[in-house]
Amino acid sequence: MVRWIIFIIIFGITDLYAFQAFKTVTRNNWLQILYWVITILVIGNFVFHYFGFNRSDGFSHAHAYAFGFFIALLIPKMILAISMIGEDVFRVPQAIYRYFTEGSTAKGNYFASRRQFISQLALGIAAIPLASVIYGIYRGKYNYKVLKYTLHFEDLPQAFDGYKLTQISDIHSGSFDNMDKVRYAVDLINEQESDVILFTGDIVNNKAEELAPYKDVFNKLKAKDGMFSVLGNHDYGDYIKWDSDEAKAENLEDLKKLQNQIGFEVLLNESRYLEKNGEKIALIGVENWGAGGFKKAGDLKQAASDIQKEDFKILMSHDPSHWEQEVVKDDYHYHLTLSGHTHGMQFGIEIPGWFKWSPAKWRYKYWAGIYKEMGQYINVNRGFGYLAFPGRVGIWPEITVIELKKGVKDA
Repeated sequence: MVRWIIFIIIFGITDLYAFQAFKTVTRNNWLQILYWVITILVIGNFVFHYFGFNRSDGFSHAHAYAFGFFIALLIPKMILAISMIGEDVFRVPQAIYRYFTEGSTAKGNYFASRRQFISQLALGIAAIPLASVIYGIYRGKYNYKVLKYTLHFEDLPQAFDGYKLTQISDIHSGSFDNMDKVRYAVDLINEQESDVILFTGDIVNNKAEELAPYKDVFNKLKAKDGMFSVLGNHDYGDYIKWDSDEAKAENLEDLKKLQNQIGFEVLLNESRYLEKNGEKIALIGVENWGAGGFKKAGDLKQAASDIQKEDFKILMSHDPSHWEQEVVKDDYHYHLTLSGHTHGMQFGIEIPGWFKWSPAKWRYKYWAGIYKEMGQYINVNRGFGYLAFPGRVGIWPEITVIELKKGVKDA
């Protein structure tokens, strides 16, 4: 009941103000009726799917689109409401002044009329996020980008100079609604011809069965030195109800088997060596470890127990908060950590090489791209798929290609 009341108050105030801008620009009664019809349909659909929805029951495509269209409506209306409230900063004092100076001669019309220019400007600005969100839902979520980085390490074994790895993360196969687009992305990954493919968790939203329809798509992935994966927080099935603990455990085992059938070797707090021309680098995979209430199944010490401190090390850890809180400070020097998890919030603004912003930065210190601390690198992949909001705006799905080079950059 409390969330219903909060929702009605917040959205009600926002909608009333937004309508003021719309009404100022158009006097057409039919357009004003259409405004409310669309509003009622979108909000009604959202309320039906969301407020009666228990996350433990799962999250369907219908829920996702109800949420997506609600966001598409809410953001422009918030812009309109803010514009109208800003105008009222001047209108309200004027109305108070008229009340005390003109009294009854004003005949109750104390408020000055809203200026059409302000409303037109607000509508124009609001159209930008509306168009962006609609684009993000229909096209942006499959707007795959290949991001390439070259990282230099003085102690990289000579045999691995020029070694290429492809990282993907956060597939969330239960969210997909276009298999052809996923096939295209798989072909794009293979076109990179990397030596190894590394997947850093969240291959499903909740259940192994979400991955099954895409098994024959993802098993087309190829890399000469193999493919390795770790588990993300969604892979454990923690966000839905199960008939029993046994059913939940069986689901996790099924998920591991499916990944094996695709060609991934799942690393569960363990390590492997990649060998080339008699030299080797260590690949370490930890289970999910996340700050802020997320599962902490990852055990870095156990995962690295079979490698040597002086080895060149690549760590796969789903949540970048693990790197921040444990990995960087560890006695072992982890040259490169690969993470995902944040999705870059699936919303933001990026101008390559110049500007990068997303609400994700308010939650995560390291939320997208390459970072370096204490001589160690992390790449936070923006994610291959999407979750909850059925789209991406400005933060596009990512395929990362990292080339390892021996030596110091620009040396």
